[in-house]
Amino acid sequence: MFGYDIETSTWLGLGALAAFYVLGVAHILHALMNARTSQGAIAWVVSLIALPFFAIPLYWLLGRSKFSGYVRARRGNDAELRKLAADMHERLQGYAVELPQEDVFERAAGELGGLPFTRGNELELLIDGHETFDRLFAEIAAARDYICVNFFIVKNDKIGGKFQRALIDKAREGVKVFFLFDEIGSHKLSSTFLGEMEDAGVECESFGSNRHWWSRLQINFRNHRKIVVIDGEMAFIGGFNVGDEYLGRDKKFGDWRDTHLLIKGPAVDAVQLVFMEDWFWACARVPGLSWRQEALAADQTAAIIPTGPADPVDSWQLLVAEAANTSREKLWIASPYFVPDEGVLTALQLAALRGVDVRILLPDKTDHLLVWLSAFTYYEQSIPFGVKLFRFKRGFLHQKVMLIDGRMAAVGTANLDNRSFRLNFEITAFVSDAKFVGEVREMLEEDFAGAALVNVKEFTDKPFLFRAVCRAARLTAPIQ
Repeated sequence: MFGYDIETSTWLGLGALAAFYVLGVAHILHALMNARTSQGAIAWVVSLIALPFFAIPLYWLLGRSKFSGYVRARRGNDAELRKLAADMHERLQGYAVELPQEDVFERAAGELGGLPFTRGNELELLIDGHETFDRLFAEIAAARDYICVNFFIVKNDKIGGKFQRALIDKAREGVKVFFLFDEIGSHKLSSTFLGEMEDAGVECESFGSNRHWWSRLQINFRNHRKIVVIDGEMAFIGGFNVGDEYLGRDKKFGDWRDTHLLIKGPAVDAVQLVFMEDWFWACARVPGLSWRQEALAADQTAAIIPTGPADPVDSWQLLVAEAANTSREKLWIASPYFVPDEGVLTALQLAALRGVDVRILLPDKTDHLLVWLSAFTYYEQSIPFGVKLFRFKRGFLHQKVMLIDGRMAAVGTANLDNRSFRLNFEITAFVSDAKFVGEVREMLEEDFAGAALVNVKEFTDKPFLFRAVCRAARLTAPIQ
């Protein structure tokens, strides 16, 4: 009998092993058919063959290439949302700029983002934390009807507490406050923090896995947007989250270099639509908002481009590649992370070989070790081609800014890495106003003055172990 038990357990073990390998084959087929990149497909196939017990549950969590259900929710499941979106698109068309045929980047951006370049906007560049938060708190205090908030990270620290109290005060005054946060980025927010807001009348919702049972496995996706809309009259977007480090209060990072944007005019409606659709995904309710923006005398032209894993293509990746492909004089990009895919890397190489002044401004310090290590491996694939990499020395650089020749500037939330290309919901403002473009150029010139040009030997002359660790880190790029 004892031998029979051993034999039975052996067969059960073999059966379980066979079942896992069958599941592994099924997952391999799914990865082959759905992975967005060949590198990602290869990585999953090898893992699922070699380590199915480990790789299968990991694939459930990290293997999805699309954020399921978002498009259906925002466009198909609610008649009120569909009508509001259609009305807003029609309204924005009244302010749309007719783009010449030669403006190929602008035409591509509008197609990818689904929202037009509009005239009649007023844009204010906000540089660094004190300027941004002072302006943000002042406008929150002046709100009359409602405040829409969406942040990737909100912390319960000094500035986070001030932010919470500001929203609570407005809710108690009768102002409607809609607070949306990413449940992974803001995972340290306590139920007490949120409960105090809800008790005051703030509507709090998390974005991500709270809509359907199957969407709880979509934890690799993030809502990385930073949006505040006040009374439908102004909107803030940019690189700042809510935490003390963004004001330079963290000893590890020191001074924090970031950029935000204050928008007025028709483009506010576009920002508000992005928030409304995210809010609807989170709670299946349409917030009561106003759509009343008119063209302003400043008459600056801008487009709001939302991108994310619910898009049919990798929109942000295509936009960066097209920016490189259409640039003629300069392409300056500031990003805390530099882990480009092959398409973007090739476009940057070709732009530099054409004689374009391609500059990438990166932090010298790190907040995400794997991404920081991965960036070193691109030195050999960029610097010899003429791409200039700079390391920012005046604290930690976190801004997400782009300058294309003298004709276009962008400020938003998207980085130069796989997460922004394929996994994060992002939002970026592209601006073609000459005055604003000049302001961004001057700001970046000051930033480059505080940075050091990188030499390829800063990687090739490193010890073998460091280079090997960097290469290994790069292999994790699809899930960093």
